[in-house]
Formats: sequence, C-alpha cells, structure tokens
Amino acid sequence: MSDAQSHIDAYIARQADFARPILTHIRALMRAASPDIGEAIKWGMPFFTYKGQNLANMAAFKGHAAFGFWHDKVARDGASDEAMGQFGKIATLADLPPDAEIATLIASAMALIDAGDKPRSGPKPPKPPLPIPPAFQVALDADPAALAVWSAFPPGKIRDYCEWIGEAKSDATRDKRIATALEWIAQGKGRNWKYEKR
Repeated sequence: MSDAQSHIDAYIARQADFARPILTHIRALMRAASPDIGEAIKWGMPFFTYKGQNLANMAAFKGHAAFGFWHDKVARDGASDEAMGQFGKIATLADLPPDAEIATLIASAMALIDAGDKPRSGPKPPKPPLPIPPAFQVALDADPAALAVWSAFPPGKIRDYCEWIGEAKSDATRDKRIATALEWIAQGKGRNWKYEKR
C-alpha cells in the first residue's frame, strides 16, 4: 500500500458516519474505472490522478461531502453550484447519480487528458459577493484590527466567512462563529486556514 493510499484510508476513517460510505463508494468507482488512476492527498483532501494530472477530488465537511472532476469540460446535466465539484452537497449515497453516469464522466475526464486537453488555466468568473451578515458587520466595525485585515481579504476569503456565519442555525452559534472569525481575521487567517498548505 502506498503512502497516498494509507493517507486516504486515514482521511476517510476520520470523517463523520454519513460521509464514510459516500467517500468509500466514490473511491471504489474511481478504482474500478482504470488501474491507471492514482491517488494523492492535495490541499488536505483526496485526489485521483491520471497520467500525472489531477482527474477528480472528493472531500467531507461537517454536513455534506463533495466530489468533482478537475477539468472544466467535464460536466453533468443539472450540475449544482452550491458546493465544491459538480454534484452539489452530498449527504447520502442517494444524492449521487447512478454509477454508470459517474463511470461515463470518469471516462470523459480521462479522454480529455489522453487528448492533451488542459483545464482552463484562466481565472474562473468571480462569484457574486455574498451580503455580510448584519451582526458580523457590526462586530467587524467594532474591531478596527480585524476590519483592516478584512478590507484587504480577497473575495474568496470574504465569501468563506460570510457563508460560515450565515449558515449558523441559532444566534448562539452565529455569535460564537463571529467571535472566532474576528480572532482569526485579526491574525490574517482565512476561514479554512487549518487546511491551507503551509
């Protein structure tokens, strides 16, 4: 077993109960598609590679998993934009399309690599800015150190924090997230700083 395989085993093992079957199933589909598909951990998440190039990746989060193909030309009908990848927020195996559809997409992604077709290298069009949750804006305005850093953040980091705070289910959770956010922002950290390559 390679180091990458054992790292992915460990990644899957430490995920929530709902996520492990999803990640295991996706991995099995990738392995069944071709013996030439490799595995790696990149940016803290499992990647599948082919001929030395990124083919697809998957990840698990608190309430959902995500899966997607690296090449921008690999798309599926009705693809969702609500999460990383082309499959939206995956909370159960039933949220995945049929195995045959995924197998077809894997074959398409491999064919693009075989043909020498590179993913789009230019920047993706920016997502529209999320409104800053009002309580978060009040807290930022009251913390000049955090506000100064916040003003220099790129749109992606701003969006990450706004989504995280905006998704809080209760005022108590929102307030706790705001306090944590202010601490991290004052240190120049993005929302996902723990997973960023150091």
